[in-house]
Amino acid sequence: MDPVKVIEIKKSIFANNDEDAARLRKELKERGVFLLNLMSSPGSGKTTTLIQTIGLLKDKIRIAVMEADIDSDVDTIKIKEATGIPSIQLHTGGMCHLDAEMTRQGLDNVDMENLDLVILENVGNLVCPAEFDTGAVCNAMILSVPEGEDKPLKYPLMFSICDVVVINKMDVLPYFDFNLDKCKEYIHMRNPKAQVIPICAKTGEGVDVFARWLLEQVKNWKQQ
Repeated sequence: MDPVKVIEIKKSIFANNDEDAARLRKELKERGVFLLNLMSSPGSGKTTTLIQTIGLLKDKIRIAVMEADIDSDVDTIKIKEATGIPSIQLHTGGMCHLDAEMTRQGLDNVDMENLDLVILENVGNLVCPAEFDTGAVCNAMILSVPEGEDKPLKYPLMFSICDVVVINKMDVLPYFDFNLDKCKEYIHMRNPKAQVIPICAKTGEGVDVFARWLLEQVKNWKQQ
């Protein structure tokens, strides 16, 4: 296996992140590349969900992954070994989020001419990543059962900006005080349009639903 490519990204020098994000989305549209921003708490199962999802999609569309972390390349290695797709590591230099310019620096290091989908696995937390538009076409988040059904009430911005909420670790539902219907209600209080997809990334149950949703988003983006 080739060594993991690690990109030390720098803080954006631009004051208006929204303008940077809009410009980046326009460029992605012109290239026909769909960028998904995936967010969650640490330990929610982002990387495992990605591996399962990529396994279902990589023979249908061309995919690359950018893994953002304060340090380490553990997740990038996991994805490269499990899927074989292009994956790079973004080190944020201690910052708890990515903005549009930082995302662009990552995209400059992937082969955009031969991709349909780039998945950005954002830094793991429910606060900072929600505050910055990365230039992604869609925002997705993963909420795991052990985190509790009340997270949409405690972190309203994160849930309000996401197009889809994946509820992971459904296999442990019997062991936690987690009401799925109540969680869906709280999510739709914040965002009535959000898709909610229960899955178990460990077993693969329900991941096909998320994969089909993502494939449809990519195809629609390229055809618009």
